[in-house]
Amino acid sequence: MGAGELETSRLTNAGAENSLHKQADQATDAPLKRARQPRELTFQDMYQNQDLFDDDDDDDDDWEPLELPKFVEVTKWCCKNCTMVNLDDVVHCDICGEHQDSKILSHGFFASPFAEDEDTAEVQPNIKGLRAANSCTAIGFDERMLLHAEVEMKSHLHPERPDRLQAIAASLARAGIFPGRCYSISAREITEEELISVHSWEHIESVEVTSDSTSSYFTSDTYANEHSARAARLAAGICADLASTIVSGRAKNGFALVRPPGHHAGVSHAMGFCLHNNAAVAALAAQAAGARKVLILDWDVHHGNGTQEIFEKNKSVLYISLHRHEGGKFYPGTGAADEVGSMGAEGYCVNIPWGRGGVGDNDYIFAFQNVVLPIASEFAPDFTIISAGFDAARGDPLGCCDVTPSGYAKMTHMLNALSGGKLLVILEGGYNLRSISSSATAVIKVLLGESPGCELENGFPSNAGLQTVLEVLKVQMNYWPSLGPIFINLQSQWRPYCLGKKRKQIKKKRRVQAPMWWRWGRKSFLFHFLNGHLRVKSK
Repeated sequence: MGAGELETSRLTNAGAENSLHKQADQATDAPLKRARQPRELTFQDMYQNQDLFDDDDDDDDDWEPLELPKFVEVTKWCCKNCTMVNLDDVVHCDICGEHQDSKILSHGFFASPFAEDEDTAEVQPNIKGLRAANSCTAIGFDERMLLHAEVEMKSHLHPERPDRLQAIAASLARAGIFPGRCYSISAREITEEELISVHSWEHIESVEVTSDSTSSYFTSDTYANEHSARAARLAAGICADLASTIVSGRAKNGFALVRPPGHHAGVSHAMGFCLHNNAAVAALAAQAAGARKVLILDWDVHHGNGTQEIFEKNKSVLYISLHRHEGGKFYPGTGAADEVGSMGAEGYCVNIPWGRGGVGDNDYIFAFQNVVLPIASEFAPDFTIISAGFDAARGDPLGCCDVTPSGYAKMTHMLNALSGGKLLVILEGGYNLRSISSSATAVIKVLLGESPGCELENGFPSNAGLQTVLEVLKVQMNYWPSLGPIFINLQSQWRPYCLGKKRKQIKKKRRVQAPMWWRWGRKSFLFHFLNGHLRVKSK
């Protein structure tokens, strides 16, 4: 998953698997073997274990071998925030720094990451007279989706876990946003008739049959228990109802706080933690409610291969995805810039594939300004959906990127100008509880009409980000005429910037290889002169 885990050796005792701390294993490995297989001590044994003997005691008639424990058990704990495994002799996660007894599930990102007894009572809801009944932002949530969980006991928590919804809900409650400034829609389960427009009948049946088993797997990382099918129906039903509610004008915008996620679920397969494709269901529900054209913007760090498959031949749904790709080496391997749609719908799939990890706010905003918004404006959607995975957020153990809550708020604000503000945000991935809860809260504040916050430090993309945007423009300007001038302008405007960075890198390499004064100075000349003189003399 991209996160390093401390290596521990394992010993078997009475049929149970126990972990040994590395230092304890090194100190006791040889004595343990002797304790299990008693034999006479050889001179080599005595030499290697001199510290076990008392050199000053000449009388060893009553000497007895040192008794050692048969095993040394080192307990471990999984971080509530990022799921990484830690040894019990530390109280803060080695990966994210979260305290072992963090209150993040009850206080959200307001909880202190450093101490378990931090008092957060001073955080009060700040609603200033706003009532949920007068709110234009709807929230979809149902506690029954928390029952979808991995049953099999493993050494670490599954990243897609019920805690994700709990942390976001706790953060919204502490901030006085929900309940408070938003109103809740009633949850319902999606019907088979609605699902059949997105998924095959075989896929629907494969999800439903999991209700008869306490534990099952679609893929090695996509699990189900007896509650998963209902959770997936609830998630899809909430998204469908939020979409129709917004399109009909009963709400201006909304946030679907749902799981399991959906953008990897294709026509006939479940994968990548996803069972039903919630964004696809919402798009078709919006069209049934009167929206002619729908934009799906997917900023999850993984490419939404399922959503692309469902709509790759559909000109009424524009799918735009920003994701790590790295030449197809990053999961799920799809989403290259030249994947543009098919069967007359070329150009209605727009992929912005980052070539590396660590991508942050500046690259995302730059892509929005030069690719996303120009194409979206030309498309002119009647309804906009954000497949909002927060696994590109700073600190996420799977995404390893660097988008901040301010970055997500800014992108939401930019999309809010489309479709007359008719915008639905659907939760997808995101596996660091602090990251997803703070990012989701920032996004919902924008839905409520608040400013996205402070401006970004600078508007300069990384060199890799610029190259990705130019690559996408070169492909997509064949289908969207407005991109042609942007491509030409960026080439002329940013070419000096790229060349300047390359020159600096070349100069830095030269300084590392050999100082200029040595290669061209008098010492170099003296070296070559003496070397040549000695060669002539030796002849």
